[in-house]
Amino acid sequence: MESCNRKAVEDGVDILSLSIGPSAVPLGPAAFLNILDVELLLATKAGVVVVQAVGNGGPGSSSVLSFSPWVLSVAASTTDRKYNNSLVLDSGDSLAGSGLSPPTEGDGFYPITAAEDISASNGSFPPLKNCLNPDSFIPPMAEGKLVICSYTSDSFLTLTNVATIANAVKAAGATGFILALDRAAASRPPKEMALSLLVPGILLGSWEASRALWEYYDSHTMRGMDGEVLSFEAMGRILDGRGAIFTGKPPVVASYSSRGPDVNNAMMQTADVLKPNVMAPGNAIWAAWSSKSDGDLYFKEQEFAMVSGTSMATPHVAGVAALIKQNHPEWSPAAVASAIMTTANDAGVGTGPLLAQRANGDLVAATPFDYGSGAINPTRALDPGLIFDAEFKHYIQFLCAVPGTDEDSVRRSAGAGCPTAQREWCSDLNSPSVTVASLVGSRKVERRVTSVAAETEKYAVTVREPAGVAVTVSPSEFGISPNETKMLRIDVVAKEAMNDYVFGEVVLRGDKKHIVRIPLAVYVSSTLML
Repeated sequence: MESCNRKAVEDGVDILSLSIGPSAVPLGPAAFLNILDVELLLATKAGVVVVQAVGNGGPGSSSVLSFSPWVLSVAASTTDRKYNNSLVLDSGDSLAGSGLSPPTEGDGFYPITAAEDISASNGSFPPLKNCLNPDSFIPPMAEGKLVICSYTSDSFLTLTNVATIANAVKAAGATGFILALDRAAASRPPKEMALSLLVPGILLGSWEASRALWEYYDSHTMRGMDGEVLSFEAMGRILDGRGAIFTGKPPVVASYSSRGPDVNNAMMQTADVLKPNVMAPGNAIWAAWSSKSDGDLYFKEQEFAMVSGTSMATPHVAGVAALIKQNHPEWSPAAVASAIMTTANDAGVGTGPLLAQRANGDLVAATPFDYGSGAINPTRALDPGLIFDAEFKHYIQFLCAVPGTDEDSVRRSAGAGCPTAQREWCSDLNSPSVTVASLVGSRKVERRVTSVAAETEKYAVTVREPAGVAVTVSPSEFGISPNETKMLRIDVVAKEAMNDYVFGEVVLRGDKKHIVRIPLAVYVSSTLML
């Protein structure tokens, strides 16, 4: 990576899109001084915009693996594109599900069987409900049928498991399969997956659809005194699930997307840095793919695949950065990142918040530690009105303020010493967000905004205060001309210790329609004034 970064600088590239990162927080006095991050700082100094995946370690706290404020770190979201499918029963009922799957052949109906009813019940393996063991099937009983494969939790629905099921069903001679919640499963929120399947298949992700299938199956399956199946009378067919639909729903933070807060070091001491920075589409993305890869059998020997991860979200943001550089080639990397961050969307349905997936699939209100400044808005990013700029010397000053560092360690790593002898706060870096990892009493934070608009504009400041924290911004109104820079003072005062991070925002609304958002993230350690 060190060689690649240096080569990129030598070749004069404008954007580095890094769908890669460390596997853990690096050892040493500061995560920001690891070899990769220092190389990225030097690339930034050379004018390269660095965009990096935040990692796929979510939804756990402080799972981010992109640390530094000179890097634009990207979280992953879902999109409004879905691959819906339906299981049609011969009773006329249709059960909604999902799955990027071909249909069953023709317009006819096929017998439906539960996996346990066509599995051997003796020998070295028990009857299997989940279809993961291909040797458990009795092939003559599976031939030409749709097999119900049970699951009890969303964690079972991995690409590996689904591929194994598809292969097992196909090897047994079945027509296709139906993934349904086990009979004993409790009611739960619906689950959707963009499953890519080689054989007809469907995921019934809702408890209601699964329950309806089991009731239909049980009422149409004739059994003997000992429970053995005498005849399979349940019939159904799977429709074509390969057509995309678009729901118009706002993005949701993907469960796997790594979360903040950012950390200073491997001791997991939280940092005065907001991470992630922004969020972009990363779930079920059509992407270039090696035709030799065995990662997804559905796309074997193809040059494309459907892939999920923050590695897929990152190129979206890099593309927006490239558009900005095309329109504004003179802008610094910090200016480009600022434009993307301050124009991002943080609203969900109506005026509600963006939502985030938990590990179990439940949705909860998201915070800036899930999505940074919000979901990217490429159109607005091209005309942000104001930017928060920073240079190499400012990043060096930031490093000198990081707990555990000193001028010698910074000079050894980054090749430059501290610009001033006075030790500042990390939160003094002129970034388009304010994070205070340990607020004791109060803190004064200053930000410099520069107008990149074509005409003079007057801005009004509004504040949404974090719970237990008072925030004032001065001036509360200001006019600014093209290329002019103004100083904003943000005073953050602890009123109540909440024993957790609290969030708010400062919004600058211009009379020429520009809206500049500055997320606030504060942890109150003490309300006592020093």
